[in-house]
Amino acid sequence: MASYNRVILVGNLTRDPQLSYTQSNMAVCKFGLAINHKWKDREGASKEEVCFVDCTVFGRAGETFNQYMTKGRPVLVEGRLHLNQWTTAEGEKRSKHEIVVENFTFLGGGRGGTESEGDAPAGRSAGNRSFGGAGGSELGPSAPDDDIPF
Repeated sequence: MASYNRVILVGNLTRDPQLSYTQSNMAVCKFGLAINHKWKDREGASKEEVCFVDCTVFGRAGETFNQYMTKGRPVLVEGRLHLNQWTTAEGEKRSKHEIVVENFTFLGGGRGGTESEGDAPAGRSAGNRSFGGAGGSELGPSAPDDDIPF
């Protein structure tokens, strides 16, 4: 039987990313993402639901993510769903899902809504930025909105 595990989410960071390193010096960046879902009920009243998701990005991409992202900033993440399982000190079994981020794209402007060239990674201009999780290679620049011919 074939299987497919791919998740694509767009949301805002719920907290500043937390960067740490494994004993083998691999970067591990953890952050929370809030994804809003808005709809109208049968009576026309607006409803909103927020889904909170924990995410982890590894390697150079994790270091880059930590460098440029802060609480409240929008981001698109792509990765796979992973189930963490553990036993507490009291012997209770626990589990939770998280997203292992393989690619991400910074959305919106820079810090504070505007971005100077000093805020962008080397070799990139201001605007949306994409990064791969495996090896931290860039996926290429996104076209600014004003360059789209339609």
